[in-house]
Amino acid sequence: MTARDIWPVILTEAERESRNEPAMRHFLEQHILRFDGFASSLGMLLSVKLASKHFPPQVLQDLFDEFYRHEPEAVEMSVFDLKATLDRDPAAVNYFEIMLFLKGYQALQAHRLSHWLWNSGRTSMAYFLQNRMSEVFAVDIHPAAKIGKGILLDHATSVVIGETAVVEDNVSILHEVTLGGTGKESGDRHPKVRKSVLIGAGAKILGNVEIGEGAKIGAGSVVLDNVPPHYTVAGVPAQIVGRTEVPEPSMDMNQRLSESRRLD
Repeated sequence: MTARDIWPVILTEAERESRNEPAMRHFLEQHILRFDGFASSLGMLLSVKLASKHFPPQVLQDLFDEFYRHEPEAVEMSVFDLKATLDRDPAAVNYFEIMLFLKGYQALQAHRLSHWLWNSGRTSMAYFLQNRMSEVFAVDIHPAAKIGKGILLDHATSVVIGETAVVEDNVSILHEVTLGGTGKESGDRHPKVRKSVLIGAGAKILGNVEIGEGAKIGAGSVVLDNVPPHYTVAGVPAQIVGRTEVPEPSMDMNQRLSESRRLD
Protein backbone atom coordinates (compact mmCIF):
# COMPACT_ATOMS: atom_id res chain seq x y z
CA MET A 1 0.00 0.00 0.00
CA THR A 2 1.38 3.40 -1.03
CA ALA A 3 0.78 6.89 0.34
CA ARG A 4 -1.56 7.53 -2.57
CA ASP A 5 -3.53 4.38 -1.73
CA ILE A 6 -3.77 4.95 1.99
CA TRP A 7 -4.79 8.63 1.92
CA PRO A 8 -8.41 8.06 0.74
CA VAL A 9 -8.79 5.45 3.48
CA ILE A 10 -7.57 7.91 6.11
CA LEU A 11 -9.90 10.61 4.78
CA THR A 12 -12.86 8.25 4.93
CA GLU A 13 -12.04 7.26 8.51
CA ALA A 14 -11.67 10.89 9.58
CA GLU A 15 -14.87 11.99 7.84
CA ARG A 16 -16.81 9.20 9.54
CA GLU A 17 -15.45 10.16 12.93
CA SER A 18 -16.24 13.85 12.38
CA ARG A 19 -19.87 12.85 11.86
CA ASN A 20 -19.96 10.46 14.80
CA GLU A 21 -18.19 12.79 17.23
CA PRO A 22 -18.99 16.47 16.58
CA ALA A 23 -16.52 17.60 19.23
CA MET A 24 -13.70 16.20 17.07
CA ARG A 25 -14.84 17.91 13.87
CA HIS A 26 -12.63 21.00 14.04
CA PHE A 27 -9.61 19.00 15.20
CA LEU A 28 -9.96 16.54 12.32
CA GLU A 29 -10.45 19.35 9.82
CA GLN A 30 -7.26 21.07 10.98
CA HIS A 31 -5.13 17.93 11.02
CA ILE A 32 -6.46 15.73 8.21
CA LEU A 33 -9.51 16.77 6.24
CA ARG A 34 -8.17 20.06 4.82
CA PHE A 35 -5.10 18.39 3.28
CA ASP A 36 -4.78 16.92 -0.19
CA GLY A 37 -2.20 14.26 0.66
CA PHE A 38 -0.68 12.06 3.33
CA ALA A 39 2.73 13.76 3.49
CA SER A 40 1.40 17.28 4.01
CA SER A 41 -0.96 16.14 6.76
CA LEU A 42 1.71 14.13 8.57
CA GLY A 43 4.26 16.92 8.29
CA MET A 44 1.87 19.47 9.73
CA LEU A 45 0.84 17.20 12.58
CA LEU A 46 4.46 16.56 13.60
CA SER A 47 5.35 20.23 13.22
CA VAL A 48 2.66 21.25 15.68
CA LYS A 49 3.73 18.53 18.11
CA LEU A 50 7.43 19.46 17.97
CA ALA A 51 7.17 23.25 17.78
CA SER A 52 8.76 25.42 20.45
CA LYS A 53 9.10 29.11 21.29
CA HIS A 54 12.02 29.52 18.90
CA PHE A 55 10.83 27.06 16.24
CA PRO A 56 7.17 27.75 15.38
CA PRO A 57 5.18 25.13 13.46
CA GLN A 58 5.66 26.76 10.05
CA VAL A 59 9.46 26.52 10.30
CA LEU A 60 9.21 22.81 11.01
CA GLN A 61 6.52 22.33 8.38
CA ASP A 62 8.90 23.81 5.81
CA LEU A 63 11.56 21.32 6.93
CA PHE A 64 9.19 18.37 6.57
CA ASP A 65 8.10 19.60 3.13
CA GLU A 66 11.74 19.89 2.05
CA PHE A 67 12.51 16.44 3.45
CA TYR A 68 9.61 14.74 1.68
CA ARG A 69 10.44 16.48 -1.61
CA HIS A 70 14.04 15.28 -1.50
CA GLU A 71 13.29 11.85 -0.02
CA PRO A 72 9.91 10.64 -1.32
CA GLU A 73 10.76 7.11 -0.16
CA ALA A 74 10.55 8.43 3.42
CA VAL A 75 6.84 9.04 2.86
CA GLU A 76 6.41 5.43 1.79
CA MET A 77 8.40 4.23 4.82
CA SER A 78 5.93 6.15 6.99
CA VAL A 79 3.11 4.23 5.32
CA PHE A 80 4.87 0.91 6.03
CA ASP A 81 5.15 1.96 9.70
CA LEU A 82 1.47 2.93 9.78
CA LYS A 83 0.41 -0.42 8.37
CA ALA A 84 2.77 -2.27 10.73
CA THR A 85 1.15 -0.56 13.70
CA LEU A 86 -2.37 -1.41 12.56
CA ASP A 87 -1.42 -5.02 11.82
CA ARG A 88 0.48 -5.72 15.07
CA ASP A 89 -1.00 -3.50 17.78
CA PRO A 90 -4.41 -4.82 18.92
CA ALA A 91 -5.21 -1.40 20.38
CA ALA A 92 -4.94 0.19 16.92
CA VAL A 93 -8.19 -0.02 14.97
CA ASN A 94 -7.76 2.52 12.17
CA TYR A 95 -5.09 4.58 10.44
CA PHE A 96 -6.15 8.09 11.32
CA GLU A 97 -6.00 7.44 15.07
CA ILE A 98 -2.49 6.00 14.76
CA MET A 99 -1.37 9.15 12.97
CA LEU A 100 -3.01 11.49 15.46
CA PHE A 101 -2.56 9.77 18.80
CA LEU A 102 0.16 7.08 18.91
CA LYS A 103 3.39 8.72 19.95
CA GLY A 104 5.57 5.75 18.98
CA TYR A 105 4.55 6.20 15.37
CA GLN A 106 4.96 9.97 15.57
CA ALA A 107 8.42 9.74 17.16
CA LEU A 108 9.60 7.37 14.47
CA GLN A 109 8.55 9.76 11.70
CA ALA A 110 10.24 12.66 13.48
CA HIS A 111 13.42 10.58 13.68
CA ARG A 112 13.32 10.02 9.92
CA LEU A 113 13.57 13.79 9.44
CA SER A 114 16.36 14.17 12.01
CA HIS A 115 18.29 11.31 10.36
CA TRP A 116 18.05 13.03 6.97
CA LEU A 117 19.23 16.31 8.47
CA TRP A 118 22.15 14.51 10.17
CA ASN A 119 23.22 12.88 6.91
CA SER A 120 22.92 16.25 5.17
CA GLY A 121 25.40 17.82 7.60
CA ARG A 122 22.71 19.82 9.43
CA THR A 123 23.62 18.38 12.80
CA SER A 124 22.39 21.21 15.02
CA MET A 125 18.89 21.00 13.59
CA ALA A 126 19.01 17.22 13.87
CA TYR A 127 19.98 17.49 17.54
CA PHE A 128 17.16 19.98 18.12
CA LEU A 129 14.64 17.47 16.80
CA GLN A 130 16.15 14.67 18.89
CA ASN A 131 15.83 16.86 21.96
CA ARG A 132 12.22 17.80 21.19
CA MET A 133 11.33 14.15 20.55
CA SER A 134 12.71 13.29 23.97
CA GLU A 135 10.77 16.11 25.63
CA VAL A 136 7.49 15.57 23.79
CA PHE A 137 7.38 11.80 23.26
CA ALA A 138 9.83 10.48 25.92
CA VAL A 139 11.64 8.70 23.08
CA ASP A 140 15.38 9.29 22.59
CA ILE A 141 16.78 8.22 19.22
CA HIS A 142 20.14 9.57 18.09
CA PRO A 143 19.83 11.19 14.65
CA ALA A 144 22.56 8.93 13.23
CA ALA A 145 20.75 5.69 14.13
CA LYS A 146 19.64 3.74 11.06
CA ILE A 147 16.06 2.49 11.16
CA GLY A 148 14.30 0.52 8.45
CA LYS A 149 10.63 0.41 7.47
CA GLY A 150 7.66 -1.48 8.84
CA ILE A 151 8.69 -0.65 12.42
CA LEU A 152 6.37 -0.82 15.42
CA LEU A 153 7.27 1.27 18.48
CA ASP A 154 4.54 0.06 20.81
CA HIS A 155 3.75 2.49 23.67
CA ALA A 156 7.29 3.83 23.11
CA THR A 157 7.84 5.54 26.46
CA SER A 158 11.54 5.49 27.46
CA VAL A 159 12.80 3.88 24.26
CA VAL A 160 16.48 4.78 23.76
CA ILE A 161 18.38 4.02 20.54
CA GLY A 162 22.04 4.97 20.32
CA GLU A 163 24.12 6.62 17.62
CA THR A 164 25.53 3.58 15.81
CA ALA A 165 22.50 1.31 16.27
CA VAL A 166 20.89 -0.33 13.25
CA VAL A 167 17.28 -1.53 13.22
CA GLU A 168 16.34 -3.37 10.03
CA ASP A 169 12.88 -3.78 8.48
CA ASN A 170 9.81 -5.20 10.23
CA VAL A 171 11.12 -5.02 13.80
CA SER A 172 8.76 -4.59 16.78
CA ILE A 173 10.03 -2.74 19.85
CA LEU A 174 8.06 -2.26 23.06
CA HIS A 175 8.39 0.43 25.71
CA GLU A 176 11.47 1.00 27.87
CA VAL A 177 13.78 -0.78 25.42
CA THR A 178 17.40 0.41 25.25
CA LEU A 179 19.71 -0.19 22.30
CA GLY A 180 22.75 1.24 24.03
CA GLY A 181 26.48 1.13 24.43
CA THR A 182 28.45 -0.46 27.26
CA GLY A 183 29.68 2.91 28.47
CA LYS A 184 33.30 1.97 27.84
CA GLU A 185 33.71 2.20 24.08
CA SER A 186 33.61 4.81 21.33
CA GLY A 187 33.03 4.34 17.62
CA ASP A 188 30.72 1.55 16.46
CA ARG A 189 29.30 0.59 19.84
CA HIS A 190 25.56 -0.06 19.55
CA PRO A 191 23.40 -3.10 18.64
CA LYS A 192 22.55 -4.27 15.15
CA VAL A 193 18.99 -5.59 15.08
CA ARG A 194 18.21 -7.64 11.99
CA LYS A 195 14.85 -8.13 10.28
CA SER A 196 11.68 -9.31 11.99
CA VAL A 197 13.03 -9.25 15.57
CA LEU A 198 10.67 -8.83 18.53
CA ILE A 199 12.10 -6.95 21.53
CA GLY A 200 10.01 -7.22 24.68
CA ALA A 201 9.24 -4.41 27.12
CA GLY A 202 12.13 -3.22 29.24
CA ALA A 203 14.81 -5.20 27.41
CA LYS A 204 18.30 -3.70 27.36
CA ILE A 205 20.65 -4.64 24.52
CA LEU A 206 24.10 -3.25 25.16
CA GLY A 207 27.18 -3.02 22.98
CA ASN A 208 27.97 -3.76 19.35
CA VAL A 209 26.12 -7.07 19.32
CA GLU A 210 24.04 -8.61 16.56
CA ILE A 211 20.47 -9.73 17.10
CA GLY A 212 19.88 -12.22 14.32
CA GLU A 213 16.94 -12.17 11.96
CA GLY A 214 13.71 -13.44 13.47
CA ALA A 215 15.02 -13.55 17.05
CA LYS A 216 12.92 -12.84 20.16
CA ILE A 217 14.18 -10.92 23.21
CA GLY A 218 12.21 -11.57 26.39
CA ALA A 219 10.82 -8.67 28.41
CA GLY A 220 13.25 -7.27 30.97
CA SER A 221 16.26 -9.10 29.54
CA VAL A 222 19.78 -7.69 29.48
CA VAL A 223 21.49 -8.81 26.28
CA LEU A 224 25.28 -8.57 26.19
CA ASP A 225 26.14 -11.10 23.46
CA ASN A 226 25.11 -11.91 19.90
CA VAL A 227 21.78 -13.71 19.46
CA PRO A 228 21.59 -16.26 16.61
CA PRO A 229 18.80 -15.93 14.05
CA HIS A 230 15.46 -17.45 15.10
CA TYR A 231 16.39 -18.01 18.74
CA THR A 232 14.73 -16.69 21.89
CA VAL A 233 16.77 -15.25 24.74
CA ALA A 234 15.67 -14.12 28.19
CA GLY A 235 17.09 -13.28 31.59
CA VAL A 236 19.76 -11.14 33.24
CA PRO A 237 22.13 -11.66 31.61
CA ALA A 238 20.14 -13.09 28.72
CA GLN A 239 20.56 -16.75 27.82
CA ILE A 240 19.16 -18.79 24.95
CA VAL A 241 15.96 -20.50 26.06
CA GLY A 242 14.83 -22.01 22.78
CA ARG A 243 14.07 -21.52 19.12
CA THR A 244 11.31 -19.21 17.97
CA GLU A 245 8.11 -20.92 16.89
CA VAL A 246 7.51 -18.61 13.93
CA PRO A 247 9.94 -17.17 11.36
CA GLU A 248 8.92 -13.55 12.10
CA PRO A 249 8.23 -13.01 15.82
CA SER A 250 7.78 -9.27 15.23
CA MET A 251 4.67 -10.02 13.19
CA ASP A 252 3.28 -12.61 15.59
CA MET A 253 3.86 -10.39 18.66
CA ASN A 254 3.65 -13.40 20.99
CA GLN A 255 5.90 -12.55 23.93
CA ARG A 256 5.36 -15.72 25.93
CA LEU A 257 8.59 -17.64 26.36
CA SER A 258 6.63 -20.88 26.66
CA GLU A 259 5.85 -20.56 22.96
CA SER A 260 9.54 -21.00 22.10
CA ARG A 261 10.74 -24.51 21.29
CA ARG A 262 13.12 -25.60 24.00
CA LEU A 263 16.51 -26.91 23.02
CA ASP A 264 17.19 -30.60 23.51
